[in-house]
Amino acid sequence: MDASATPANVAVETKNDAIARPTREEAEAAVRTLIAWTGDDPTREGLLDTPGRVVRAYEEFYAGYKEDPREILSRTFEEVDGYDDMVMLRDIRLESHCEHHMVPIIGRVHIAYLPVNRVVGISKLARVIEIYARRLQTQETMTAQISNVLEEVLKPAGVAVLVDAAHQCMTTRGIRKPGVFTITSRFTGRFKEDSRLHDRFMQMIRPTPNDM
Repeated sequence: MDASATPANVAVETKNDAIARPTREEAEAAVRTLIAWTGDDPTREGLLDTPGRVVRAYEEFYAGYKEDPREILSRTFEEVDGYDDMVMLRDIRLESHCEHHMVPIIGRVHIAYLPVNRVVGISKLARVIEIYARRLQTQETMTAQISNVLEEVLKPAGVAVLVDAAHQCMTTRGIRKPGVFTITSRFTGRFKEDSRLHDRFMQMIRPTPNDM
């Protein structure tokens, strides 16, 4: 759904309960308040259009609240000629925002599943990650959400998810430690039970000479 086509006052589904969404005018006023709080003048020429730009940017950053990953995964294909081995997407670009400080989380996601009689289009897998990433997040929660929805909708023999990301709430403020990456993972079904399959997944996500 085009974010611009969504009425500004509709209720938005969050991780908890539906809340009343403020109007665009109220959101822009909040940005002006923050600009003034930093010590600058929101009416000066360089900042005059900033509230509108920030609100439009937020529509992109948090567009995941308007989409349902279950719907994205609902169309599957059964003509797989018995294929039952791993389906993997490696190095999916991740751009999300920390729910504690609302600053970027940038990294990569690797996912795999073992199909049972049906597969889903690979672009749909990347889209699911995009939906969850474009919400206020913690990396741990997002890792679990991706795994859970793949399990729920596709009902595979197993799911593997690994997220490797840098958090600007740690690299640009507070402790200020650049170059630190957070790794979270979740394995279900055969990926959890079979150490050989688990190790194969881990081997396959490693960079190859062609990636260098």
